[in-house]
Amino acid sequence: MKRLNLTVITGLSGSGKSTAIAAFEDAGYYCVDNMPVRLLPKFLELPIESDISAAGLAFVMDIREKNFLTYYEEVFDDIRHQGYSFQIIFLEADESVLLQRYSQTRRQHPLTSGKSLTENIQIEQKQLQNLRNAADQIIDSTHLSVHELKSLILDIARKNSRTQSIQIAVMSFGFKYGIPREADLIMDVRFLSNPFFIKGLKALDGRHEKVSTYVLNQPQAIVFIQMYSELLEYLIPLYEKEGKSYLTIAIGCTGGRHRSVVIANNVFNRIQNAFPEKNFLVTHRDIEQA
Repeated sequence: MKRLNLTVITGLSGSGKSTAIAAFEDAGYYCVDNMPVRLLPKFLELPIESDISAAGLAFVMDIREKNFLTYYEEVFDDIRHQGYSFQIIFLEADESVLLQRYSQTRRQHPLTSGKSLTENIQIEQKQLQNLRNAADQIIDSTHLSVHELKSLILDIARKNSRTQSIQIAVMSFGFKYGIPREADLIMDVRFLSNPFFIKGLKALDGRHEKVSTYVLNQPQAIVFIQMYSELLEYLIPLYEKEGKSYLTIAIGCTGGRHRSVVIANNVFNRIQNAFPEKNFLVTHRDIEQA
């Protein structure tokens, strides 16, 4: 278990801890929200690493737990002394922004002190001051959108991640059978001449050398593959930075058996060579259609 990095996400209520734990999960971490602090040492004794492939462990701990403020310092010191790679990320935001967020979500503040929301926020700030001082990273989410916060947290999480990166699927399909619902990017290659109308090619599919040669002998096909692959090489890091976990690139022709299969295979090869460290998959949805 000690090989896994351990991150505790804490901070003010309404500052974005749920977004942060979701980002760590997308980065391949094993995550637990609202983890009781005194259970953490016992949790770390479990043989989790033999059961999962994780980049690390991430826990949200805060004042929702009644005894958190009483025991966190003792527990965190003990974990450090045991030799774990351990960091605390503290999230906060301006009081006016926290008030606005609570107004929008209509959720109650976890401090049930019989006081106003403003007073509860101020009490929480005072109670967490020592923890804030001890944090390894302090993130102010006041001026961050949800997407910007997630991107920032992903950058932090992936610095120590040993597993997950964006999952990229290249898919061929036939427009006559409908657009893939999971597609993020859709490209139409029906501008290319169709092998379906060529004697000896109709019964074959795009995996066959004769069909591939016919499609790739068209100058437009070569130019398209190069230009579209270059566009994807530009976009993929941007999608990953934005926090996208899956990217499905769909390439379609009429029936999904000839042109789209050839182009999808070639685009797949190009971008896979450009990003050898990422996870790629190529599929042909309609290749077996009559």
